[in-house]
Amino acid sequence: MRWDVVAWAAIALVLIAAETLAPGAFMLWMGFAAAAVFLIVLVVPGLPLLAQVIAFVLLSMVAVLAYRRWFRGRERPSDSPLLNRRAEQMLGRVAPLDQSINSGRGRIKLDDAYWVVEGPDLVAGTPVRVVAVVGMTLRVRAAE
Repeated sequence: MRWDVVAWAAIALVLIAAETLAPGAFMLWMGFAAAAVFLIVLVVPGLPLLAQVIAFVLLSMVAVLAYRRWFRGRERPSDSPLLNRRAEQMLGRVAPLDQSINSGRGRIKLDDAYWVVEGPDLVAGTPVRVVAVVGMTLRVRAAE
């Protein structure tokens, strides 16, 4: 078997396998382009190396652009969009202050965790509603 055929097959396999280590669908499409060049080189023997590389670059660009245009963003929407955003899951919750809010900062206990809160000065035990999240700090106001 010719070296260029084997090389393009290996490049295609390495790029497609690399996608599993660094997912993002970028190397996958370049792997498809390498597989296409493999097929071209298999069918057209004697194709110069420069033509093979140019074909790979062009096919990679076409494949990545096709992915970005037609496939990206068509993923199924998540049934749990806040799964790994725990602080945002607290929006709208009401609980009594665990520690008074003095100078704009206090503490609240929600479920099994204590959260730093910001809001108007209130005494401990006052029910507050979480109205916003800034990083890992909850913004609260007195619950109505």
